[in-house]
Amino acid sequence: MTPPIIFGITGASGAPYAVRLLQQLARAKRPVSLIVSSHGLRLLDTEMGIGSVEALRTAVGRKSWDTYVTPYANEDRGAPPASGSALSAGMVVCPCSMGTLSAISVGASRSLIERAADVALKERRKLVLVPRETPLSAIHLQNMLRLSRAGAIVLPAAPAFYHKPATIDDMVDFIVARVMDQLGVEHTLGKRWDGTKAK
Repeated sequence: MTPPIIFGITGASGAPYAVRLLQQLARAKRPVSLIVSSHGLRLLDTEMGIGSVEALRTAVGRKSWDTYVTPYANEDRGAPPASGSALSAGMVVCPCSMGTLSAISVGASRSLIERAADVALKERRKLVLVPRETPLSAIHLQNMLRLSRAGAIVLPAAPAFYHKPATIDDMVDFIVARVMDQLGVEHTLGKRWDGTKAK
């Protein structure tokens, strides 16, 4: 069986990225261990009207969710993602709040998301963090540098415009595609840059 991708959703702005990424991972038939923090759930409600894990299940698609998504409570540090002996295909935190990024950078492990990220680093597994913050303080930058040196991929939610996005969905897909590339998941989200101008 394919090891799951661990997926954390925290309180930084960017709920559409999280929902679209979860939909695409399920579409790609990739098992997901999902952990939503309390602030992440509040974010989903604020930005997309998704007020519960059950509502998120509906947004992803109940059949896909039931087949590929296994949710865990962020308070449960005894869940499989907390152990290095439980195999995973890497981890993504999308969106990743600066508080979560800071905690991961110092190995705080106060929650399941933080502990799972700590495990990904110690086991030398892929860890992709998708922060959405601006402007960035020196503290933010130092934390990102510390994580990059530890092996994490810091992938800011900064959409490009060279592909001539026509909708918000196009801009969301640009970031989701980059995350999926980092996780090694095949997708067909948008045209890859080949040196020619987008029409």
